[in-house]
Amino acid sequence: MTSKTLKVEGMSCQHCTAAVTRALSALAGVQHVEVSLEKKAAEIRYDESLLSEADLAAAIAGEGYTVAP
Repeated sequence: MTSKTLKVEGMSCQHCTAAVTRALSALAGVQHVEVSLEKKAAEIRYDESLLSEADLAAAIAGEGYTVAP
């Protein structure tokens, strides 16, 4: 398992954090997700043999948010 923290831009409320949490949790290989509005970040623990960081970013982008470099 790999742990990664991604900075997420565009979140402004609890609905935003819920949307990002749902999108990431739906990916096969994701074991744990914690999204913080205050930190503007998503902490994800996932199986790197099934997912890449690009996959995680694509799930976040699919909800209308941006992953900061």
